[in-house]
Amino acid sequence: TRLTRDLEINIPLVSAAMDSVTMSKTAIVMAQCGGIGFIHKNMSVAEQALEVERVKKSESGMILNPITLPPDEKLSSAIEVMEKNDISGVPVTEGKKLVGILTHRDLRFEKNLNQPVASLMTRKLITVSEKVTLEEAKDLLHKHRIEKLLVVD
Repeated sequence: TRLTRDLEINIPLVSAAMDSVTMSKTAIVMAQCGGIGFIHKNMSVAEQALEVERVKKSESGMILNPITLPPDEKLSSAIEVMEKNDISGVPVTEGKKLVGILTHRDLRFEKNLNQPVASLMTRKLITVSEKVTLEEAKDLLHKHRIEKLLVVD
């Protein structure tokens, strides 16, 4: 289906540019189905740009420049970062070295949010190179019963 002279979509499905309808989550699902979602304009330009960035980052299924945290960051701060950016996991790094991952699963029942990220992060990591295929990635996610696969170079 041709939406504009330069844009074709797989299915004739478009979500409205209304604040009660289309934010990044809806636009992502629409794109995954072959349609398109228009981000509404009832927010600042910076917020609109952030919504568009979220959609673009999701398209490959691979986050190329993830938000990271150091191991000495407090859990309360990690939760703020995750909520603000609408993400469910954060790689933990020391300098450029990957040392763990902190996810919502790790935080689910934790009450002491003053402790460092290092105290709850998962240290035994399953990693892959950038050359991993989608099928290989799916197989690893299933085999290890994990939700996130860390890509390292």
